[in-house]
Amino acid sequence: MAKAQKVVVIGQGYVGLPVAMRAVEAGFNVVGIDTDENRVASLRRGASYVDDISSDELQSALDSGRFIAGTDYALAADFDIAVITVPTPLRDSLPDLSYIEQSTRSLAKYLRRDSTVVLESTTYPGTTEEMLVPILEDESGLAVEDDFFAGYSPERIDPGNKIWGFVQTPKVVSGVGSASLKRVQGFYDRLVDTTVPVSTPKEAELTKLLENTFRHVNIALVNELAIFANELGVDVWESIEAASTKPFGFMKFTPGPGVGGHCLPVDPSYLSWQVKRKLGQNFRFVELANDLNDHMPDYVVQRAIANLNKNFKSVRGSRILLIGLAYKKNTGDIRESPSLRLIELLEQLGAELVAVDPHVEEYRWPAGVGKVELDESGLSDIDLAILITDHDRLDLSHVIKAGVDVLDTRNRLSGENIESL
Repeated sequence: MAKAQKVVVIGQGYVGLPVAMRAVEAGFNVVGIDTDENRVASLRRGASYVDDISSDELQSALDSGRFIAGTDYALAADFDIAVITVPTPLRDSLPDLSYIEQSTRSLAKYLRRDSTVVLESTTYPGTTEEMLVPILEDESGLAVEDDFFAGYSPERIDPGNKIWGFVQTPKVVSGVGSASLKRVQGFYDRLVDTTVPVSTPKEAELTKLLENTFRHVNIALVNELAIFANELGVDVWESIEAASTKPFGFMKFTPGPGVGGHCLPVDPSYLSWQVKRKLGQNFRFVELANDLNDHMPDYVVQRAIANLNKNFKSVRGSRILLIGLAYKKNTGDIRESPSLRLIELLEQLGAELVAVDPHVEEYRWPAGVGKVELDESGLSDIDLAILITDHDRLDLSHVIKAGVDVLDTRNRLSGENIESL
């Protein structure tokens, strides 16, 4: 019986942990590496912090003996396949690839002949061939395609999606050459139902940016439409529902308090930056969408001020409840969440803030924001509630019963005390 291949997954967050768990399920020996000691400690005790991975699933992987987690790259020794899923944030509006660079340099020490390295982190076209491969070659003395293999496969994780999970979602794959493509595709063929090969890593890198830029621009469109519709006295939500009955030529997007997470606020800016850097041109659609979506929290605050004013109240001294803090329904991810900007703006205006979110971990809870439950006690003395994230675990009927004034940014509630975005 052939020995199971060793897979190293660098980064054990919302992307890396699902990859690691699926690789274990597919029969690989898997090492999860993360520099966050808190994450590694949670993994070792079988406590999952990723909503799509249950603690039972994690414990099962640990019990199999085919999954270990750690912070030391020495655990990567003798690896067959490595998948890099580290963050690629924006720093002062500029792409920060330092995590990719650092993890690649650390991994390169353990690169050996016949091994394969795949980058999944979101980045601009050219990163795999212009950064990842040169570092691996320089640090190891090996040559890509001759001695080792490399490629890019954009992550398509949609946290909380019960229909299109990691296995069911088609996986775009690429390699720096034909041999690399064969290795990369062969690996993912064991993990997912469908793989979609493209010509080079540049096409795969652009695919990811295209997908999220498409969403970003369309969300910006309906956000601006919501602002104007409110001023015109038109129910934008009803119009969107009516338009979505058209079986062709229309795709439904809905307004909200802003965009968040590790994709929408970041990915389009990577594309815009690369276009500016390489071509000297402005990607006007992206820049306009950024401006509109970035300022949606400001608009929500304006609506909150107006709501309080009609009851002869000011924001200063008002007790405001934020319902849901995560950027996305049924997840605990607050990265770049519009709730963080709302908190900043409302605190500047002197509001007393409390919040409820059953998914957000204690150590990620925003400082200065009280934590309450969505019950009679938590809803007492609330001057205004703002529904930001409509998690399924939140029983919103309590809000209706309490008669609290609500600014509903998700159009989930109805009643005399409810005002939709």
